[in-house]
Amino acid sequence: MLLEIFLRFRRQLINKLEYNFISIVGIIAGTLTTIAFIPQVYKVYKTKATRDISLGMFLIFSIGVGFWLYYGILKNDYPIILANSITITFSLYILFNKIKFK
Repeated sequence: MLLEIFLRFRRQLINKLEYNFISIVGIIAGTLTTIAFIPQVYKVYKTKATRDISLGMFLIFSIGVGFWLYYGILKNDYPIILANSITITFSLYILFNKIKFK
């Protein structure tokens, strides 16, 4: 009886630790991929130059990030929602400026 309670508690603890680890990995991945856009956004903001940026790539990328955001909303997964909300904002800013300064 006591051993069964201990094993159940241990299993629950391991599941929580695994879930927390997975969440931390997701948060780190989302943070790094999101902040990777900051230098490009800053450069476009300062120079207004977008000649070397591929319109097709950013269009497809923005659509993909939109789907990731929708996926995160459907799963109610806050790290995915937060990272992709910021990323799509950056991506759409670059895309808008690519079209504007073409």
